[in-house]
Amino acid sequence: MRKIGIDQLDDMARGAGILGTGGGGDPYVGKLLAREAIRRHGPVTLYDIAEVPADATVVPISGMGAPTVLLEKLPAGTEELAALRALEAVLGRKATHIVPIEVGGVNSMIPIAAAAQAGLPLVDGDAMGRAFPEAQMVLPTLIGVSNTPMALADDKGNTLVVDAISNHWAERLGRAACVQMGCQVSCADTVLRGDQLADGLVPATLTLAEDLGRAVRLARAAHADPVAAATSVLGGVKLFAGKVVDVERRTTGGFARGKALLAGAGSFELSFQNEHLLARRDGGIVATTPDLICVLDTDTGEPVTTEAMRYGLRVTVIGVPCDPRWTSPAGLELAGPRYFGYDCDYRPLPLA
Repeated sequence: MRKIGIDQLDDMARGAGILGTGGGGDPYVGKLLAREAIRRHGPVTLYDIAEVPADATVVPISGMGAPTVLLEKLPAGTEELAALRALEAVLGRKATHIVPIEVGGVNSMIPIAAAAQAGLPLVDGDAMGRAFPEAQMVLPTLIGVSNTPMALADDKGNTLVVDAISNHWAERLGRAACVQMGCQVSCADTVLRGDQLADGLVPATLTLAEDLGRAVRLARAAHADPVAAATSVLGGVKLFAGKVVDVERRTTGGFARGKALLAGAGSFELSFQNEHLLARRDGGIVATTPDLICVLDTDTGEPVTTEAMRYGLRVTVIGVPCDPRWTSPAGLELAGPRYFGYDCDYRPLPLA
């Protein structure tokens, strides 16, 4: 158990942005929300998974929508607590703990803000070990936990609770509502008991995000290579370094979809749906979902999100192994390349 205060947010947001594989929303926006919530309500207590009682009611809090929308439509800061209260009303009991649904960008910071606002502790972990674009793509799906009831809240004060027959239907219905609510909402869903956390979460990912962000910051201060520092912390492999020469991006169906082309020692293409899902070097596939495909600014080591990718940026792409549960047959069926329509099987990352 430890406290998360304002001083920890910069490193944590930076690391979460890297782990978000290009998605999860702008970590800077999330950091501002968390900072203001902590300033008003005080630090948040962070618990290890083993410290959570077996009968606890643990509620993941997140944002749903296209990260491109977040560039222009900032949250009001009230949505996450409104979603939590709407969910509690349906459950008939109060949440005892908050947890991130994913470790990625704004979606690692929103739960901190929600925990501060609600006066609840936060669990050190998340349900993906990265960011994924769809609601059903969580480890709790693999152990039979339902996404619903799923509460959504927007900046205008609207709330909606979805009850679906499956987690895939929860995504479809929730996404349709999200588009009508402005393509940017907060969600409270996928309720877990304390005794389900070991199987349903990737442990200690908020601590990992903080360690990662700190490593990048310290490397930069020491005039060392921040990308190498990040790669070392994550046990990853460098896939490519070069300049962004073309970006094709569109916001459709509640997602930011597109491709980015890089040039350097050869060519490199990234395909994304909110998050980077497939990487090709000189036409050959070198990395696929569910492994993490992370894009960093070559000079600073700062994360480059899919909505911020633009011509002229000099970036380095690294691949990071995912949680091994994602490479099981059920995990690949849920979030492997074929689910997203790519005509290829999962390819393990090349050796460093």
